Amino acid sequence: MTDLGNIALWIALLIGVYGSVVGFLAGRSGRAELALSAERSVYVVWGLLAIASAALMRALLAHDFTIEYVAAYTSRNLPVFYTWSAFYAGQKGSLLFWAIVLASFSAIAMLVNRGKNRELMPYVAVVLLVTITFFIAVMVFASNPFERLGFTPPDGRGLNPQLQNPGMVIHPPMLYLGYISIAVPFAFAIAALASGKLDTAWLAAIRRWTIMSWLFLSVGIVLGMWWAYVELGWGGYWAWDPVENASLMPWLAMTAFLHSVMIQEKRGMLKKWNIGLIIGAFLLSIFGTFLTRSGVISSVHSFAQSNVGWFFLIFLVLAGLSAFTLLSYRWPQLAAESTLESMVSREAAFLFNNLIFVVITFSVFWGTVFPVLSEWVRGTKVTVGPPFFNLVNIPLGLLLLLLTGIGPLVAWRKASTANLRRQFIWPVAGMVLTGAALALLRMSDAWAIVAYALAVFVTVTVAQEFVRGTAARHRQYHEAWPLAVVRLVGRNRRRYGGYVVHLGMVMLFVGFAGLAFKKEMEVTLKPGQTAEIRSPYGHVYRVTHQGVSQYEQLNRFVTAASLDVYRDGKYVGVMKSEKRQHMDSMGQPTFEPSTVVAIRSDVREDLYVVFAGSVQGTEEAVYRLTINPLVWWVWYGGLVLAIGGLISMWPTGRGPKIVARRRALEAGYVARVGA
Repeated sequence: MTDLGNIALWIALLIGVYGSVVGFLAGRSGRAELALSAERSVYVVWGLLAIASAALMRALLAHDFTIEYVAAYTSRNLPVFYTWSAFYAGQKGSLLFWAIVLASFSAIAMLVNRGKNRELMPYVAVVLLVTITFFIAVMVFASNPFERLGFTPPDGRGLNPQLQNPGMVIHPPMLYLGYISIAVPFAFAIAALASGKLDTAWLAAIRRWTIMSWLFLSVGIVLGMWWAYVELGWGGYWAWDPVENASLMPWLAMTAFLHSVMIQEKRGMLKKWNIGLIIGAFLLSIFGTFLTRSGVISSVHSFAQSNVGWFFLIFLVLAGLSAFTLLSYRWPQLAAESTLESMVSREAAFLFNNLIFVVITFSVFWGTVFPVLSEWVRGTKVTVGPPFFNLVNIPLGLLLLLLTGIGPLVAWRKASTANLRRQFIWPVAGMVLTGAALALLRMSDAWAIVAYALAVFVTVTVAQEFVRGTAARHRQYHEAWPLAVVRLVGRNRRRYGGYVVHLGMVMLFVGFAGLAFKKEMEVTLKPGQTAEIRSPYGHVYRVTHQGVSQYEQLNRFVTAASLDVYRDGKYVGVMKSEKRQHMDSMGQPTFEPSTVVAIRSDVREDLYVVFAGSVQGTEEAVYRLTINPLVWWVWYGGLVLAIGGLISMWPTGRGPKIVARRRALEAGYVARVGA
């Protein structure tokens, strides 16, 4: 099976090159038989990569330690649940995972469009096959997952303990799916430029692909935040780490595209923006892959330094030059069909929205690459930490939150004074009252006050839209209120799914603002000793150290410290934090000890307990106690965000049958037509 997997990669490489050349010739000549051959090449490459993936998975499950990758990322005592995640835990396996998923998406795109968009599909096949072939070439020539060892070790090194977490079984695939699926919209955008078919057909073809890509990225980012929070033990969920930034940048570009594409569909504007954002999102996804595999940055998320970084850098440069050359060639054909008539209009709001997204993306990009550039130019690495990112992006993020409430309510073309008054009187009132109330309560952080006031503003705008739409259905069709809500969303899934996404973003901003009131302390306690920490809400947590215990569990040796926890004098339970030393099947340590955090969470705050270690091997323990306000809102905000994305991309049904009835219209009566 191992040899079969290796052979499959080589044949897939050859078929990928063949299909790329044939697809290009088909696009230039318009010959249907060449286009069909290129599309069939996609299916063949998918089949070959499926064989290679099955071969690697079998090697992982069978513990075939003659393969270097299997020996490096699995061991005999690794639970099967995590053996699956070893497929993409290392660089070599993740390249194969990327290739098979991209081939799967490409095959689906070919299948869905087999009877339509025929002028675009040869070029779509070329772009997808070139990208797949690139990943195959990296594996074959630089990072082969089937590389054999010169000997057979008795056991493997095992999986990094920090990756032995349920979140890490889901988080990386979600991010990969988000990164990879961007290639399909990118392929259609390049196909539209290459063929000159720059109407809205390519937009219709990628509508669900873009939402799906955005959804995968959103879920992946939130799951990554959750993993960092519960696994790394530093007390937070976002540190502006370079690899965190690498996942955020394409998400920002995709979010901007999903907003501005509505302007092109409605008014024929922002065509250049839309193609540019798709190209940018794809290049940023490749850039993120380059960051994690080049070794140029230090991150808990990145792979070890290797020579594959140069492959990605060269591919990134060539893809960028090709895409923007095509864009400049077609630039005159992308002129807007209408002009911006007023700065107080929905078009203007979405344009401002795009500008802010681009500025945030650039600030994150600059802060990420500046340490590398400074080291290359001056020989010393200048650290860019959270203060820079927060200074720039907090006000910009709050401005985006404001536009989240303004954009959907402002009229197209030009908003009248009456329209603005009718739409914004209640949202503005809610915002002003909230800000005033928080100021009177002497909330200490000004940015947090602004965030909560804007959160109320956006929430009222969304609620207002749901209430008005539901009331209209209730009046017109005499539906019960719950049924009217369901049918309102069902008939306008894209619009109201977007509103649900906005509610999810509100919840995320509420959670982010809560970190302004974070409190932490470090204490050393002997058994029976207590410590107290006061939360921003005035609650007093008293913790009493029980002791330290040690025991073996699965493939690890555990040192656990336990605390009795009281909140405002009331006993709430025991919290236990652990240090885990993972062992191989021979009982030898494999990695540095990892930390298991104890968390007590509710809608208002988390009590976050980290066992930092015992004092000289005794039962005296060092704890780090942290109060993190409103973290619950981040996780459930991510859930609401995902639900809104699913609603937006869910296929629209055919709707109710229209029943036609013929009646004579008599004098003095009017005719009413309804579904």
